Amino acid sequence: MTDQTAVIADDHALIRQGLRQILTSAGIEVVAEASDGLEAIAMIRSHQPALLTLDIAMPYSRGIEVFGEARRWSPETRIIVFSGMTSTGLLSELASAGADAIFLKREELETFSEAIPKVMSGQRILGPGVRELLESTSNIDMLTARERQILSQVAQGLNNREIGERLGVSAKTVDNHRTNLMRKVNVHSVAELLALALREGLLDASRET
Repeated sequence: MTDQTAVIADDHALIRQGLRQILTSAGIEVVAEASDGLEAIAMIRSHQPALLTLDIAMPYSRGIEVFGEARRWSPETRIIVFSGMTSTGLLSELASAGADAIFLKREELETFSEAIPKVMSGQRILGPGVRELLESTSNIDMLTARERQILSQVAQGLNNREIGERLGVSAKTVDNHRTNLMRKVNVHSVAELLALALREGLLDASRET
């Protein structure tokens, strides 16, 4: 791994182009670009760059999986994550996993540009939008592990009986948990519950129904 190389992983060509310009201006050589998760993993293994800019939502492999593979195959690579998703659960997971920087895609590219030398020197950076989201209290944090399981499976379209069979409990027990979790997160319908699951990254927006 050389000191000033980068791999860009994003499925949008215009974003890759913008990131390339910023990195080049910062004196970093872009040695490869990837437009999907599997290609990103291959490029990381091949080049072991000093820096990886990673879109968290790409075809063929979830960004969190690409993140894990990058850490596995090139542990010294610094990773800057870009997310179009505002799930506090996902962002917290990335921060806990050791992302060197996390930015929302809606944030100004100048913010990213200013962060590059800091990240390359070993600092960890959170974009303003990410900090705001993580500092806010999410009702999802109040859920028990069992309630999170049930929320995830409701989001998959399973009914109380089906969830009970998966978890080895009665449909009545599932219904009780479901009632409690809806009360905790202040929703009053399955539609609102699904919206919450989507917002928290428990439901893939591109999943076919």
